[in-house]
Amino acid sequence: MRIEPATLEDLALLQWDVSEDERGSFARTFCREELRAAGPDFEIVQANLSTNAARHTLRGLHFQSPPHEEPKIVSCLAGRIWDVAVDLREGSRTFRRWEAFELAPAERCALFIPAGFAHGFLTLEPDSVVHYLMGAPFVAGAGRGIRWDDPALGIDWPAAPAVISERDRSFPPLGPSGT
Repeated sequence: MRIEPATLEDLALLQWDVSEDERGSFARTFCREELRAAGPDFEIVQANLSTNAARHTLRGLHFQSPPHEEPKIVSCLAGRIWDVAVDLREGSRTFRRWEAFELAPAERCALFIPAGFAHGFLTLEPDSVVHYLMGAPFVAGAGRGIRWDDPALGIDWPAAPAVISERDRSFPPLGPSGT
């Protein structure tokens, strides 16, 4: 696994080293020691799977309020997604900035999203499946969100959502403090 820093502070793309032979392929998709050596000490406490039937399904932008922030590692197991991370950490040099990555099985990578970031994605193909390794448990009362189309962020989504939940549609814009 190779860890490539992204533009946003502490965000990283985890590139899988893949071995292939006549049987197929093998890749280590997570190594705590390699990730820790690069900076983050990430312990898996929960794993989640999101299935998305329709192209242009939007989920997000989600985060948990302090002290329940969730670091996560996101990968796409089927289909393709436009994965977006927004830095909500006051004091960070990249506060209120966003970065996006196309994730797909062929890309052979995952995205490490630090605690204190909002996260969302738009499916680019039908039947997209997204896998999350979580570094903190979900706390229902701490779940929050910000508008996917907040003009203060100016996220360049590749398409308008065709499917979005009422909850995600009704999130407020980013407040002055970032949440």
